[in-house]
Amino acid sequence: MSRFSAPIAEQIWDMKYRFKQADGTVLDATVEDSWRRVARALASVENQPADWEDTFYGALEDFKFLPAGRILAGAGTDRSVTLFNCFVMGTIPDNMGGIFQMLKEAALTMQQGGGIGYDFSTIRPKGADVKGVAADASGPLSFMDVWDSMCRTIMSAGSRRGAMMATMRCDHPDVEQFIAAKQDAARLRMFNLSVLITDPFMEAVKADGPWELVFDDKVYHTIQARDLWNKIMQGTYDYAEPGVIFIDRINQKNNLHYAETIAATNPCGEQPLPPYGACLLGSINLAKLVHHPFEDNAHVCETALGELVATAIRMMDNVVDASRFPLEEQRAEAMAKRRIGLGVTGLADALLMVGERYGSDKAAALTEHWMKAIARAAYLASAELAAEKGAFPLFDADAFLASETMQDMDEDVRKAVAENGIRNALLTSIAPTGTISLYAGNVSSGIEPVFAYAYTRKVLQKDGSRTEEEVVDYAVKMWRDKFGDTDLPDYFVNAQNLAPLDHVRMQAAAQKWIDSSISKTINCPVDISFDDFKSVYMAAWDQGCKGCTTYRPNDVTGSVLSVSETTETAPEMDTGADVVYLAEPLDRPENLEGRTYKLKWPESEHAMYITINDIIQNGQRRPFEVFVNSKNMEHYAWTLALTRMISAVFRRGGDVSFVVEELKAVFDPRGGAWVQGRYIPSILAAIGGVIETHMVAIGFIAGQGQHSKADPEAQLIAVGGQVGKSCPSCGTPGMRMIEGCMTCASCGHSKCG
Repeated sequence: MSRFSAPIAEQIWDMKYRFKQADGTVLDATVEDSWRRVARALASVENQPADWEDTFYGALEDFKFLPAGRILAGAGTDRSVTLFNCFVMGTIPDNMGGIFQMLKEAALTMQQGGGIGYDFSTIRPKGADVKGVAADASGPLSFMDVWDSMCRTIMSAGSRRGAMMATMRCDHPDVEQFIAAKQDAARLRMFNLSVLITDPFMEAVKADGPWELVFDDKVYHTIQARDLWNKIMQGTYDYAEPGVIFIDRINQKNNLHYAETIAATNPCGEQPLPPYGACLLGSINLAKLVHHPFEDNAHVCETALGELVATAIRMMDNVVDASRFPLEEQRAEAMAKRRIGLGVTGLADALLMVGERYGSDKAAALTEHWMKAIARAAYLASAELAAEKGAFPLFDADAFLASETMQDMDEDVRKAVAENGIRNALLTSIAPTGTISLYAGNVSSGIEPVFAYAYTRKVLQKDGSRTEEEVVDYAVKMWRDKFGDTDLPDYFVNAQNLAPLDHVRMQAAAQKWIDSSISKTINCPVDISFDDFKSVYMAAWDQGCKGCTTYRPNDVTGSVLSVSETTETAPEMDTGADVVYLAEPLDRPENLEGRTYKLKWPESEHAMYITINDIIQNGQRRPFEVFVNSKNMEHYAWTLALTRMISAVFRRGGDVSFVVEELKAVFDPRGGAWVQGRYIPSILAAIGGVIETHMVAIGFIAGQGQHSKADPEAQLIAVGGQVGKSCPSCGTPGMRMIEGCMTCASCGHSKCG
């Protein structure tokens, strides 16, 4: 009998976590084999591995403890990958040599699959003097463009997807340009952006006072704090970025306040980390720990919870020793502090099973209670590990016990830490769990509400036929199994019908017992007023959150459609298809309208002229053919081949926006060039940029990587009321914002995961 409760769970395991050889030969015959492989790998660093392998297997069994995807996929495979999810890179020096050394380190980290964060506040602002060369600085945004290009290059080479977080302090002179950077639909697509908000800035916002923009003790501008705050708010209201990180609060509440200063986070924000900081992640599946679900005596068994947390802490601590690291500095940092991030998933489902409405005062209180139980068990387990194996090397008893986290703990925990020390400097974090939540039977993700009760997905089979399968939320399936197809109770709520302040209440409740941070998306309705939207961020500040990320559907991130309350349309997914047959080419009319663009590549004597002709289909313009002309005959053969191939793709119809992404990911090993103030990695990437500009101009795409807004051939899918982008992994539309990351409902791909 299969351990999987839904077909999608087994498919996610097969695609993401099942151990296979490079030629596709299966080595994990069953999911039990995967659990055994991970358990054996993590037990191997123990003095007596045999004593722990079965215990670790028992925690993994039935999806109770869910290590993050990199652990599930990589542990016990001997592959040259890191088991850590997230890194913050070293401090960027304010000089050219140091900047490009940091770029090299970022590339090495991404090659092994790590998501990275960087603080760009250390680079002097645009226009500042550069001593010794009689020039002005180009500013941090120009170097972020180089990082963005690097990430595209790594991904185009077939490496595991990359994700980057860029932060900038609210007092940096270029912060206003940073806020507006991604309003250009083609810029910094590989980055998430967040502004580091300080306590003095929030005080100035509330007082409507002045705010100085400063670098290296020089005041460049003085503005009104509230005006800058409104620019941040307007950016995220219109474009879903930048996010907000309350950086002083993070440093004040850090257990390691005495040993490090934090200025950046990992890509999804749940891990504020110091330079070269690294953290691995794992989640307790609360939905598996509810006894007597939907009955009057429904409850989470706290005895089982405590035992599972203790085992999970030991397993995650062992990952620190079992993992590879892209850089020696990352290994040294991890070993010195042994930071781990144990969180939860299935919280919303667990609340449904015990009869509480997500977002209510009772649900928030119960969430805080569960998080406290997890934190207490985690700290006790880590103290016991310290007695057995030693405290983390930078442990300072007096300073650690003075931290806010330890001050909030009960006497038993403080006594255990005082007597034994503690094995791990930080222990708790709530990370995005989109893919592993699907793998665990479509439990609710992290501490998010249920996104959709159910949806149908069409699956293309090997014989060319299509089947439909329903993907049902874990708690809803359990309700149906217990009570049949009856109406769901009123307390069943989802992300679309929750008030934004209910989200904030839940995040704040969980944050009280999370020593790192939380990745969470606060869904806002498209028609929320700007003032109400701003109040969400102020509530997050007032209630003690360490950051805030919202998602409001709009022209850039998606629009709103009406959907069924119970079953929603979801993306198609091709699984196991050997051949995909394309449609017949579109007929070419005798006359076509088009536009010609001039492209001057710095290293070429002659300009290129790129003509893109369009066809009108059902009242919508779409690109049909491309011609590239130049007096430079050096380029003749490859430009002719390129235009024929692109035109052939365009004439097949459907969504062809991927052509832009493929071209823009091409880099020239001899180096790219700066064109109109931006670094372009190759002349092919420049051509891709021209095609993208044209597609946006005719309304075929709303922005980079998105499907046509009105193209009848492009299948736009509504999930939870929102039209999503195309998934870069499986190609199906329906990407949705969960825990600060665009996530595919079909294959579980996440930009951050």
